Amino acid sequence: IEVSPDEMMEIGRRIWKNECGGTVEGLTSWNDGETFASLGIGHFIWYPAGQEGPFEESFPKLVGHLQRNGAVLPDWLKPGSDCPWPTRQAFLKDLSSPRMKELRKLLADTVPLQARFIIDRLEASLPRVLETIPADARPQISARFYRVASASMGPYALADYVNFMGEGINPNERYLGQ
Repeated sequence: IEVSPDEMMEIGRRIWKNECGGTVEGLTSWNDGETFASLGIGHFIWYPAGQEGPFEESFPKLVGHLQRNGAVLPDWLKPGSDCPWPTRQAFLKDLSSPRMKELRKLLADTVPLQARFIIDRLEASLPRVLETIPADARPQISARFYRVASASMGPYALADYVNFMGEGINPNERYLGQ
């Protein structure tokens, strides 16, 4: 999916607003009742060591993407590492720490790279989605996907939906069976 740098920034800003209220503080959150941190414009999931859950962990992959694309990571943040906060309480206690401020700055400074990561994940999901439908319907669905993706702000609409709601193919990521 081809997106200009200006469009990428706009997509990133819109996703940031939808997921984080458009605030720098919203880039680092841990929702009540959840066992993971939600970070960045897409609220990428990061599980503490030994934790697993029904949702795909995406923050470590984002960190690798940022590093491969030239972002300077804080010394304590490495691709593939576990979330350093073992609980929501530890996370909340650390909200004003230098480490958290450093993380927020990284995330605020890399909005277009995060948007590209989301769009790359979106495009990579299409083959997996197509595998779940009858073979004769796949060309039509693929054509519709790329028709929307080529429309003005189409990549945003697709990326925001899939980032927030998922691809719809993982039974563990469903609500009320849907």
